[in-house]
Amino acid sequence: MAARPADRIRIAREDPGAADVLALLAAGEAHSASLYPAESNHHLDLEGLRAASVRFFVARDEALPRAALATAAIVLHDGWAEIKRMWVAPEARGRGLSRRLLAALEAEAAAQGIGLLRLETGIASAEALGLYRSAGFVACPPFAAYRPDPNSVFMERRLPVPPGRG
Repeated sequence: MAARPADRIRIAREDPGAADVLALLAAGEAHSASLYPAESNHHLDLEGLRAASVRFFVARDEALPRAALATAAIVLHDGWAEIKRMWVAPEARGRGLSRRLLAALEAEAAAQGIGLLRLETGIASAEALGLYRSAGFVACPPFAAYRPDPNSVFMERRLPVPPGRG
């Protein structure tokens, strides 16, 4: 039986500096810039994505291993983590990559003993808002260094307590 396209997807931690990953990150930034003013975009740069507190993931189709399809990261804080740089290439959408990346982020957070995920996204990012709401994220006030912004939506979700940690 031939593998379905979703079966060929590999999600793994990677260095964000690969050329195909940088191109994907740049596409996400360009999309954000087309929707929001610069002060409402809160992207981590390459150096930030390489920080020790960041876990950066890339989704690839094993049939096209040098073509990054999607990215996502979490930034670990004390007791919580922030989702950053979730982006799926337009031509790869509709394959469930966002949900699979979100599951990978949740698993990594749980492995790190994190019980709360938070994120900031934009009001015009309907697909992202739909994904997060359907995954159980709820609105919350601005957190960390964020300030209220009419272009931003802040969300959070409590994670199940990992066995042996509760």
